[in-house]
Amino acid sequence: MLVIVDCGIGNLGSIQNMLKRIGVKAVVSSHPAQIQDADKLFLPGVGAFDAGMAALNQSGLIPILNKKVLKDKTPVLGICLGLQLLTKKSEEGQLPGLGWIDGETVRFRLDASSGLKVPHMGWNRVSVRQEDPLFRNMPDDSRFYFVHSYHVVCKEACDVAATTQYGYDFTSAVAKGNIYGVQFHPEKSHKFGMELLKNFVKG
Repeated sequence: MLVIVDCGIGNLGSIQNMLKRIGVKAVVSSHPAQIQDADKLFLPGVGAFDAGMAALNQSGLIPILNKKVLKDKTPVLGICLGLQLLTKKSEEGQLPGLGWIDGETVRFRLDASSGLKVPHMGWNRVSVRQEDPLFRNMPDDSRFYFVHSYHVVCKEACDVAATTQYGYDFTSAVAKGNIYGVQFHPEKSHKFGMELLKNFVKG
């Protein structure tokens, strides 16, 4: 069973619909019993870091998520804010993150002369930095849809699965064992997003 974790911070319906388009059934749930039975988990999120962590804390789901991901090694895919919540902390807030990835979330630091605006919004290319199932058979010109003002900085380079150029190279995907995260929105990224979700589901 595939479970999209529902704690009120994500575009759950659009992810569920995209999975349906690739022939995969996923359940949107905030019930610990269903999360416990999950073969794979999706952790989507939009909005501010502290609001996301507060919602997770209030949901009471953090203990079961920690067990599933850290002990049972259930594959999980964090999406957009969901990726940022995997880190230890964020410049955007005060609450600690889940800490599944050794790193932090920082705001874009763009040179004024670059002419680039924050948030980073629109289509951009992703450069794969390590051989990983998430990007299996992806063409070199793979493009994904981004909307974000903050990005992840990993302490360990081996956790960086892909980078994207926006003023400088930033981490746009992470992979650490069973833990995956993407800064872009695969559910809004058409054929490339569909392929990535297929890769995650198939493992």
